[in-house]
Amino acid sequence: MITLDTSAVFAVVNRDEPHHRRVTAALLQDTGPYLIPTGILSESAYLIEGRLGLRVLDGFLSDCETGAYSIDCGENDMPRIRTLVRRYADLPLGFADASVIACAERHGGRVLTLDLRHFGVVAREGKLTVLPE
Repeated sequence: MITLDTSAVFAVVNRDEPHHRRVTAALLQDTGPYLIPTGILSESAYLIEGRLGLRVLDGFLSDCETGAYSIDCGENDMPRIRTLVRRYADLPLGFADASVIACAERHGGRVLTLDLRHFGVVAREGKLTVLPE
């Protein structure tokens, strides 16, 4: 199982993204499911629509609808998200990244992201594996 961050979602759907091949290859090395926390779903959709347009957004939403990605609601993650946001306030970590971390922790700890600034720091605790390697 891999939990995706917004940067990974954007790199997967954007073939012009410099890291597209590397991120897609890391994703395809796992059989899934590929988890998208609800905490980043809006952020991802907003970025895709704003930078790539409605056609690409529709393709992404279709992939979500058909199960290419599993939407993880994380309804019990709020205490962990709050703890992470407080603990890493100096980064600042923020709600979206904290929701990715909380989701990943529940599902084996693998996070696909290009955001090493935030996730790399948290990974030093030993609960996360940041992909692509």
